[in-house]
Amino acid sequence: MARIAGVNIPTNKRVIIALRYIHGIGPSFAKEICEKVGVEESRRVNQLTDAEVAKIRETIDAGYMVEGDLRRDTSMNIKRLMDLGCYRGLRHRKKLPVRGQRTHTNARTRKGPAKPIAGKKK
Repeated sequence: MARIAGVNIPTNKRVIIALRYIHGIGPSFAKEICEKVGVEESRRVNQLTDAEVAKIRETIDAGYMVEGDLRRDTSMNIKRLMDLGCYRGLRHRKKLPVRGQRTHTNARTRKGPAKPIAGKKK
């Protein structure tokens, strides 16, 4: 099992797919990393040598913000908005949709399960 950026990536998957298990690396970054290191996208993780895994690890550490740093950066950005008291910050604080979606209906992911109101009838 290869461990990159603090994440155990699956050994039986292709490299380009396995790299996506790291928070902050998607399809385009995975492809870019494979090209930089010189690893074929079709190869499996268990076929990689230790040197290639180390090269991938160094490339990610040097040029990409992933995992803990990225999560910390994101949470600090949200906290900054909340401290400012701007509209987006207030929406975050109230746990409501931030990007202009309707809340009269829907928005259940953000608001949580519907709570019945006692005594309300049609």
